[in-house]
Amino acid sequence: MDNERTKIAIIGAGASGLAAALQAAWRGAAVSLFESNAQVGRKLLATGSGRCNLTNVGVSAEKYTCADANWMRALLGGFGVPDLLEMLAEIGIMVTQTPDGWYYPLSNSAQTVVEAFDAAAKLAGVSLRLSSKVNAIAPARRGFSIRYAGGGGEGEEMFEKVIIAAGGMAYPTLGSRGELFPVLAQLGHTVLPKRPALAPVLVDLKDLKVLQGVRLDVRVALWHGKELLASAAGNMIFTEWGLNGPAVMDISHHVSAHPADTLIISLNLLDFFEAEFANLLARKRNTPLPVRVLLGAFLPPKVVSFYLSMANIPADAPLNKVSEGALNRLVSSLKDTRRPVKGVRGFEYCQVSAGGVPVTEVYPKTLESRRLKGLYLAGETLDVVGPCGGYNLQYAFSSGALAGRAAASRAHDD
Repeated sequence: MDNERTKIAIIGAGASGLAAALQAAWRGAAVSLFESNAQVGRKLLATGSGRCNLTNVGVSAEKYTCADANWMRALLGGFGVPDLLEMLAEIGIMVTQTPDGWYYPLSNSAQTVVEAFDAAAKLAGVSLRLSSKVNAIAPARRGFSIRYAGGGGEGEEMFEKVIIAAGGMAYPTLGSRGELFPVLAQLGHTVLPKRPALAPVLVDLKDLKVLQGVRLDVRVALWHGKELLASAAGNMIFTEWGLNGPAVMDISHHVSAHPADTLIISLNLLDFFEAEFANLLARKRNTPLPVRVLLGAFLPPKVVSFYLSMANIPADAPLNKVSEGALNRLVSSLKDTRRPVKGVRGFEYCQVSAGGVPVTEVYPKTLESRRLKGLYLAGETLDVVGPCGGYNLQYAFSSGALAGRAAASRAHDD
């Protein structure tokens, strides 16, 4: 064992693993980065529809779902958005911010992000073990024994510290299959069942099927009886099997947490312009303006036609001829359209997965296991879910960076 450089194994070369490798190598550690794919950052290539939504100006602990909000607050305090932007600039990734606060690479290309991380890892002296699958991790007298298959054979090596950043079960075709969770259980960790998150939601649309392909901004709410489980606002699209887009994906982990329960989803199509709608309606209520023109100021024609038909109001009916009861029914349906939820689409369609090791089993500022010293858990290995918009990549980078920094040090949490 090299007594001068801490020998670290990092399992998984996604966002968290790459951040961990760089931070550890920059601090003088001897880093071996194991990746089952033939290239690093394969899952990064799919993020942001190929543009790579890196982070978000709105990142805060309250935006995430995990076992302890204070844990997330401590983690983001240790490595937040400014720290990530600084790290990205250091390795040659310039960023741009959209008006709504989403950060993307200036190149608008996830490929350039992966290439920058790959080059940075090589320049830092990281040993890239590509096409190498770790099969076993066992505590040893001076660290851990890692058994892996790759390069046409099997191998076993000793490391002082191990960082597991192997991802969850989202995008299994890109290599995330959750195969190390049984190993974590053997090492003494709780492993909650993995389930889809940031996934399309399966909904019994009934007559709403005629809106297939329509995309608009809405607020969605998820109800379990009279209990409001979750609410989110954003873009949404009607599909042949249900609903997709950030608005529904942001609540999908609550759906997958209730597989046997009866859930209802509510759509508020007026949420983004409710005040403007009410103002225009008040000004035009006693005029002969056709109702479809009023609605058409805010909603696509297909939506206008559907809701007028549902309210039994003729498209060309003048506002001053529509009864108060009919108008109230129309507005109420636009604000609260409810349909039964049938579930979520599977891991192959979700962006991240929920479940895994509870965050309370690792230290928030180092990501070191509270159960086994020298073992660090980062990224989707832990049970953390953020909304769409770069929040999950920020968490992945933050957790990986803190784990890499801590593992490169010989100090431990007390």
